[in-house]
Amino acid sequence: MTQTPAPSAPVHWKVVIDAGDPHAQADFWAAALRYVVEDNSALIGKLLAAGAVPEEAVVEHHGRHAFRDLVAVRHPDDPVDENSGTGLGRRLLFQRVPEKKTVKNRLHLDLHPGEGRRKAEVARLEELGASVQRQVREPSGAWTVMLDPEGNEFCVH
Repeated sequence: MTQTPAPSAPVHWKVVIDAGDPHAQADFWAAALRYVVEDNSALIGKLLAAGAVPEEAVVEHHGRHAFRDLVAVRHPDDPVDENSGTGLGRRLLFQRVPEKKTVKNRLHLDLHPGEGRRKAEVARLEELGASVQRQVREPSGAWTVMLDPEGNEFCVH
């Protein structure tokens, strides 16, 4: 009789999004998803004190130290590593890149605010800085294609 190997733990992952201004993108997506911007200030303070990162790698954001080129948002109910402030669940990480977005995303987020709430959610997202690209109506359903403040596509169903 062959033994079935014990299932291994699932792979932890995050979605990484290139950005010209990672902090502005994190603020937008935290508000859009009702997530929170991660607070890595305790870790950054330790790294600065140890000389492990230079001062120019750090900025002030929301009154606390943040990495200049990286910032993540996380689901508010997911666990957090208290030593680093890093979320251990659902996360989006925004990383600074020098080039601007030039073509359609190969990956995008679909937001599902709930039955009958698409119009209100689109209006809320527009107030946060998103724009409507187009409305889609197909036999399989209807949704709104939007652009975040840096032009990344996402859909609201």
